[in-house]
Amino acid sequence: MKNIYNFFLIVIFFSNSLISQELFEQNKNNEPRTILFIGNSYLYYGDSLHNHFKRMAEEYLEDYDGSASVKSATIGGSRLMHHDVERLIMPKAISSIEKFDLVILQGGSSEPLTQENRKEFSYYAKKHIESIKANNSKAALYMTHAFVEPHKDFEVNQISIIQDIYTKVGEENNVLVIPVGLAFDIAYKELPDIKLHHDDGTHPNLKGTYLAACTVFASVYGESPIGLKYDYYGAINKEDKKLLQEIAHKATLKYLKRTIN
Repeated sequence: MKNIYNFFLIVIFFSNSLISQELFEQNKNNEPRTILFIGNSYLYYGDSLHNHFKRMAEEYLEDYDGSASVKSATIGGSRLMHHDVERLIMPKAISSIEKFDLVILQGGSSEPLTQENRKEFSYYAKKHIESIKANNSKAALYMTHAFVEPHKDFEVNQISIIQDIYTKVGEENNVLVIPVGLAFDIAYKELPDIKLHHDDGTHPNLKGTYLAACTVFASVYGESPIGLKYDYYGAINKEDKKLLQEIAHKATLKYLKRTIN
């Protein structure tokens, strides 16, 4: 009798394991696979953020061609108002992609900093998000990082202003906000010697771009970037890779308040 009982326990265990694995694979298949980044030079510095993100996605998703699926449309110095989002998301407007599952909008660096700019940002974010949703796609906002010295617009705790407006607009439009700016802030507080900006105090350097890509990965897929093997072909050393992945994990967990695997 005991042997029969143990047999049934084993059967139930393996059945549950198979079901869990099947659900896991189904969840992966439901993840966004065609993704468009829209923004400015913050996205294309450091060999373009979308290139790093697509390689991370290729590591995570099975049989995934990131080059064919992840695209970027950028205009140097642009704000949200400068992008013709309706045209960009039309079928085959970019490559052979019929429809983007997810469109990530990155605003200009100065858009959160004055009342007038915030009003403009809110208006165009709403306009673009409505167009994206009308196309049966999902939208997300890419929270920008703050300026650092010696930039003329640097201010202490500037990230709080940036976080407030991105959070407000994200909630108003019911879209994901990707906390890249928060990740930069946490990194500088916990690792005072790290450098994530170029000397101009505004554009991300390679480490900054890698941190941003890890934060996007964690936010979009709900998966921790900790343990990703991708290191830009050795350009990000082992120690920095670990630290930046941990910061991205922490920022995503703190801001989105959800468990990431």
